[in-house]
Amino acid sequence: MRKELWFGFSIMGLVVLAAIWLLLGVETITNGHLGLLMLSLVVIAIMLGFPTAFTLMGMGMIFTWLAYDRNIQHTLDLMVQAAYKSMANDVLIAVPLFVFMGYLVERANLIERLFKSMHLAMARVPGSLAVATLVTCTIFATATGIVGAVVTLMGLLALPAMLRAGYATPMAAGAITAGGCLGILIPPSVLLILYGATAGVSVVQLYAGAFFPGLMLAGLYVGYVILMAKLKPHWAPPLAAADREVVLPALTQALPADNAQYAPRRLLDALKGRRNADVPTGYVLRQLALVLLPGLIFALLAIGSWRAVTTVEAAAESGLQPIGFSDSGAASGSSGTGLQEPPSSGTGLQEPPAEGTGLQEPPVEGSGLHEPPGASSALQEPPGAAAPGASSAPPAASAEAPASATTQPAGDGAARTQPAPTWWWVCFALLGAVTALFYLFLSFARLEIFKMLLGSFFPLVVLILAVLGSIVFGLATPTEAAAMGALGGFVLAAAYRRLTLSVVKESVYLTAKTAAMVCWLFVGSAIFSAAFALLGGQELIEKWVLSMNLTAFQFMVLSQVVIFLLGWPLEWTEIIVIFMPIFIPLLDHFGVDPLFFGLLVALNLQTAFLSPPVAMSAFYLKGVAPPHVTLNQIFAGMLPFMGIQILAIVLLYTWPQIGLWLPQLLYK
Repeated sequence: MRKELWFGFSIMGLVVLAAIWLLLGVETITNGHLGLLMLSLVVIAIMLGFPTAFTLMGMGMIFTWLAYDRNIQHTLDLMVQAAYKSMANDVLIAVPLFVFMGYLVERANLIERLFKSMHLAMARVPGSLAVATLVTCTIFATATGIVGAVVTLMGLLALPAMLRAGYATPMAAGAITAGGCLGILIPPSVLLILYGATAGVSVVQLYAGAFFPGLMLAGLYVGYVILMAKLKPHWAPPLAAADREVVLPALTQALPADNAQYAPRRLLDALKGRRNADVPTGYVLRQLALVLLPGLIFALLAIGSWRAVTTVEAAAESGLQPIGFSDSGAASGSSGTGLQEPPSSGTGLQEPPAEGTGLQEPPVEGSGLHEPPGASSALQEPPGAAAPGASSAPPAASAEAPASATTQPAGDGAARTQPAPTWWWVCFALLGAVTALFYLFLSFARLEIFKMLLGSFFPLVVLILAVLGSIVFGLATPTEAAAMGALGGFVLAAAYRRLTLSVVKESVYLTAKTAAMVCWLFVGSAIFSAAFALLGGQELIEKWVLSMNLTAFQFMVLSQVVIFLLGWPLEWTEIIVIFMPIFIPLLDHFGVDPLFFGLLVALNLQTAFLSPPVAMSAFYLKGVAPPHVTLNQIFAGMLPFMGIQILAIVLLYTWPQIGLWLPQLLYK
């Protein structure tokens, strides 16, 4: 018998023994113990190969029937209510749209162009082919999020190239499988949508929070490959000169020009005199326009973002007050509470005092509100109405304060601008350094590589920014952004002349298949969770965990270790729909933010695709790899990347702002 089967049967045996020990070790078997037995049976059935969704539904209905004392009517009612509640969740509409976008982008043949341009751009980096593979997987994961498609395509493109270049098989296989799994973490991720729907967390905030942890994990992968290429060059030898060769177009060679020549100076020289009569002036101007494009983009981004980060919001400039805030609180700053109780007889909105009208709001007893100043000078100012340092102002000047707050003086520039934040200076310092390096070392060979990136990398970047940018900045809901992404996939496929009827039919079929799987999983999960809660299994687990008197740190370690171990026999879909409803009710007791917990889980569930015996990415790669590449070699290559994933979890837990900074900046 194969080792994988021995491993799987051993885990199933341990689960069975644990269930028997639990049932025999208690004096009275309650419904809660039946719930734990149901959970054990579900895990065993899934490991035996039964469909997850229908296993969840079947077990849920059987044990619900037992909990309701064999009342079929109540059992069917619970099933219908759970299924309707799941399908009424409109967040799930984004799943088929994002999947459809991914399949269309995959069939636009962009990944082949992207990999070729990336490995030429990084030809001088140690382990360049593996680094190019990881960068390509990261970009393509952001555009598609389909793990199987990315691993399969990169196995067809990158694995033969790395093996021909003399790369060690475990190194090549590990880079492809680890890079392909980034699609379940980096937005737009289906995993984050399912977690958000399960935990009741905003998918928008999850997308914003997962962005930097995903980039951090990809960066750790790249750093590991470069380090190993330096320490053990025979694992990832440098590219041969022939593989780094860039062929210049005929018109560029006619300038004359070679690969190492500095492109901007030679193109400017080509515009002078008649020495280049064979090269059209329009061609030279187009090349110069491409040279100027990065600098122009940098300038536009810097100017546009500078205005956005230094301009005060319009509400602050115009003096408009949020509902429930009084002018006195806004003017006094820290001297007053700012938030006032609205009058019990009204809507909470107050008319601003008009000079000379004498109209007054009736005071509400006990609310702490005072009559606003009218035309009579005998009335006193309410407490905190005067700004600090202006208490000696005459009553007439004080009476005009609300009107002056609404119309700010034109010369008050400090009220309209603010200093640019530190993160803006850091980001644009880095972008400026990259742009300067681009111009300092822009040879004709690098110009051709830049043109290749324009045709493969930048279309994907535009699509990613259109989808994720509209979600993160609140311009569209995830469902609306997913619809935009599906349209963008259509446009890309049409632009690259890959939009045929067969491509559309295949994409629609695969999308329907994936979406049906996700929806059935959610229905099965809802029925299973309802049965588990009905039996009292959730309450039993909560009492057991709380009886251990764990600290928040100990609970986080325990939960992440359990999820890591579950990733060995189960896929991420089963872990999300079965075990997250068990962990999530415990978060409030330990004071854990569900958003932060979701980011840790998303990082942790990378192991579900890399850990044997159910390491699906290994089987995807084995299906397209040459015959001499064994499954054990692929598993050996994945193990170091699993260690990197554990390191990433530790880093995120130690510095939570890696994941929480962007959501707090945008939504708090």
